[in-house]
Amino acid sequence: MQSTEQPFTSPPDTHTGDGNERNVGFELEFSGIGLEHAKDCLIESLGGEVVKSTAATQTVEVPDLGPFIVEIDWQFLKDKAAAVVADDDSSPSPMLVEKLSEAAPLLVPIEVVCPPIPISQLHRLDALVTALRDAGAQGTAESLIAAYGVHINPEVPSLDGDTLLAYLRAFAALQWWLVEAHDVDRMRKLSPYIDLWPEAYLRLLFSSTPTDTQQLIDDYLAHNATRNRALDCLPLFAEIDEKRVQAAVDDPRVKPRPTFHYRMPNCAIDVEGWSLAESWSRWCAVERLASDTEALKQVGEQFLAMDRPVIGVDRKAWIQWLDEWLADPS
Repeated sequence: MQSTEQPFTSPPDTHTGDGNERNVGFELEFSGIGLEHAKDCLIESLGGEVVKSTAATQTVEVPDLGPFIVEIDWQFLKDKAAAVVADDDSSPSPMLVEKLSEAAPLLVPIEVVCPPIPISQLHRLDALVTALRDAGAQGTAESLIAAYGVHINPEVPSLDGDTLLAYLRAFAALQWWLVEAHDVDRMRKLSPYIDLWPEAYLRLLFSSTPTDTQQLIDDYLAHNATRNRALDCLPLFAEIDEKRVQAAVDDPRVKPRPTFHYRMPNCAIDVEGWSLAESWSRWCAVERLASDTEALKQVGEQFLAMDRPVIGVDRKAWIQWLDEWLADPS
């Protein structure tokens, strides 16, 4: 087994305001192998044991890291499989659920959901990626629908309004550039799952300064009341004010947590040498810009300067300007 040795970039802010090391969660979607095989790869590479099991979901407790969930990413099947385990009156035939579980990976991805992991320990995920690749896992490019990829859930350094606004502005400035940097699969671009923030919201972020987190939430919900965003802030804002978010987006899948939910990267698990560190390093461009007050001010002013009535900001021209600026931000 050949190990992937690509270092994980360290962001400017590695700790939260209370001094704890920041955590990052990853969600890795792939095809090519089934649920049981993927679970075995997890245990082989990181250790641990199964602590909860259905025909659609396996939970593995890994020492020092926490619970990893390996599942078939199909909510209907997960619900039916859970009903079988619970043995409730409406549960379907266990044999039927088992057959569905065997057939489902042909049409929907297997997903490994990692627990929040300290930034300094992210390199331990390399062994998992290598084990899955060696077992035959296939990434976005091999999918018939290519709608799945890698999700990153970085814990925010602080929930204060200034910090959140800096991150929102940083991503707003970089979202178009990130599509190119990640080389996002064409079919994923066409899917609704990773839609970008609308330009009207970008303009609002750069032209106003919300005075508190409640205004930040209201502005976000006015333009992005959906989970289907490349950077989904609903879990983060639900952590701050769950009722406010639920009033705009009535979706039980929105779970409060103090993290961003970044969904843009492809999964290239079948490519030799690919690592989750590659996707993480692209996200760290947002981390660096968010931590640099003067640079963020300069980028925001330039975005507004390039805005034109009716036509807005030319996307290609903005990416070209960013490429040149990132190469020499002075």
